[in-house]
Amino acid sequence: MIKPLNIVRWFTLAAIACTASFSSTSAEDFAVAGVTFTKPEKWKKVRPASSMRAAQLEIHEGSANANVVFFYFGPGGAGGVDANVDRWLKQFQEPREKINPKVETRKVNKTKVTFVEAVGTFMDGPPFGAKTPKSGYALLGIIVEGPKGSIFIKATGPNKIIQNSRSDARKMVEDALK
Repeated sequence: MIKPLNIVRWFTLAAIACTASFSSTSAEDFAVAGVTFTKPEKWKKVRPASSMRAAQLEIHEGSANANVVFFYFGPGGAGGVDANVDRWLKQFQEPREKINPKVETRKVNKTKVTFVEAVGTFMDGPPFGAKTPKSGYALLGIIVEGPKGSIFIKATGPNKIIQNSRSDARKMVEDALK
């Protein structure tokens, strides 16, 4: 059962997301909250699947694909870095110690960036809806503490695709913060 406060919080976040700072600057570039990203060459821009998403990309390898979603909820929105790392890691079926999480925080040109990785059975689905277990899935999360507030980037998909895309994701963020 969803508590009334959680419903109010979810709709508030959805309303903020609808007004998120997203603009397209070229076929390869897009901006989220004042930070301009260039999508990696092999990745594809797609229409965001919900109004809570500021941008969305897909990574295809053969018949499999992974999603890369950008969220922006305004300054101080979405509960901060630690809350989001915890929320992302709880999206796996296994307990935290079984998904081998890696969390690294560092500065990229004066901007604090947190990288999060985990592998296990990812429980895919909408925030308050039914979940589908996806075994052998990985998460690569990146939180950019930008000048207009945090940008939350979450890539999920088959472990092989996420591992093969890791350096492209990091380079995309590092280049955006130069």
